[in-house]
Amino acid sequence: MNTGEYLSRVPGSTAFPSVDAMHAELDALAATHPDLVRLRRIGTSRLGEPLRALTVGDGPADAVVIGGPHPNEPVGGLTVRALIKLLCEDPELRAKLGHRWHFVPCADPDGARLNEAWYSRPGDRRGYVRHFFRPDLSEQVEWTFPLAEGDYRFDRTLPETAALMRLMDEVRPSLVYSLHNGEYHGAFFYLNRDDPALAERLAGLPGEEGLPPHHGEPELPGAKPIAPAVYLTPAGAHVGAAFGAGGSSADYAARFGALHLVAEVPYWADDRVSDRSATDRPYGEVVAEAAVARRELIETLKAAMRAVSGDLTVPSPFRRSTESTLETFRRMAELEESRPGPGPGLGRPATVAEEFSSRQTTHLLRLRLLGVFLRMLDAELAAGNLTPAIREQHRALTERFDQWYGQAEADSPGLPVELRKLVAVQLGAALIAASHAAEGAAPS
Repeated sequence: MNTGEYLSRVPGSTAFPSVDAMHAELDALAATHPDLVRLRRIGTSRLGEPLRALTVGDGPADAVVIGGPHPNEPVGGLTVRALIKLLCEDPELRAKLGHRWHFVPCADPDGARLNEAWYSRPGDRRGYVRHFFRPDLSEQVEWTFPLAEGDYRFDRTLPETAALMRLMDEVRPSLVYSLHNGEYHGAFFYLNRDDPALAERLAGLPGEEGLPPHHGEPELPGAKPIAPAVYLTPAGAHVGAAFGAGGSSADYAARFGALHLVAEVPYWADDRVSDRSATDRPYGEVVAEAAVARRELIETLKAAMRAVSGDLTVPSPFRRSTESTLETFRRMAELEESRPGPGPGLGRPATVAEEFSSRQTTHLLRLRLLGVFLRMLDAELAAGNLTPAIREQHRALTERFDQWYGQAEADSPGLPVELRKLVAVQLGAALIAASHAAEGAAPS
């Protein structure tokens, strides 16, 4: 399929829609296309928010598209909107793709509402990290699918995750597409099949929109490359059992033999994320530098938590996220310490992409975690809990936040990527995956 024609029809956007705006858009789409679109409630969030799915088409196979599986990743909501409109307006495309499409535009509306302060200015890096919220793995929709691996069991499935499970159980999809985005890396993809032909088609997609492919470290440890910036999805057991979480949507999709795709696109871009030329630094030195920075971050937050823990009174999501994330980082440190000595590849020169992505990961971990910690203290102050410890830590950590933000900006302020380009890459990946699946199912 030549995706260029369809990518050129993706509209521009200057902001991410709020949860309320997204509901209104779904209602409008259903009203505009009553004979083609079915809108229904598939569940209820932890705070009572309706979880809705919109179905388009009547193809012989079914595709489930999940937007906003992490609440700080709203690009997928725009992609869902663009793809629904495209399918509604183009019957030839619907027939060519051969799928009935089921869209969940926002899988975690409760978390999304806690990020809406920066949705209207998506290129503002400081606003993003200061108003950032993301729950720990065990409270993430994407990582709370049931998991049983050896002696490990995870059955604390969230209501939002259970709604996605019911949808998949109902339609038994042949394609499941989870829409993700990151902050400061190139575009990349995960597939649950070692399919070189599909991987090559996906690998060329970001370049059509001028996005650099990601050639730094893969986000998920142990992810095997299939093609440049396309990785084989690691089994959920590798992540869940290590960090007290569950499986991912890829694990649940496997029950139906479905092709599972993840598209990751960045908010900010820098060509260094795809530069595979060698630096004059050993790779092991880059790894060790990142480990030192993570230890500094955790020690800073642990000391601050010890200082205020006796005074905290507000059971906010920011407090749960902070406490759980500190525990996750403790487990990560234990895993690193339990590994045998340095690997054979640590002495080789690090690439520019590896060094750059390592530094950016450090900057963003610092600012994201500290931003959530400050929001925890903001909630205490707003509730009138003005103890000396809380006021002092809020002052000190605000200064540390400013220091770390200055370091991040001095390293590379980054250029915000046009939202239309991000949507186009995610939409194009949906068309490529669906057409590839249809080609595979077609009789010879």
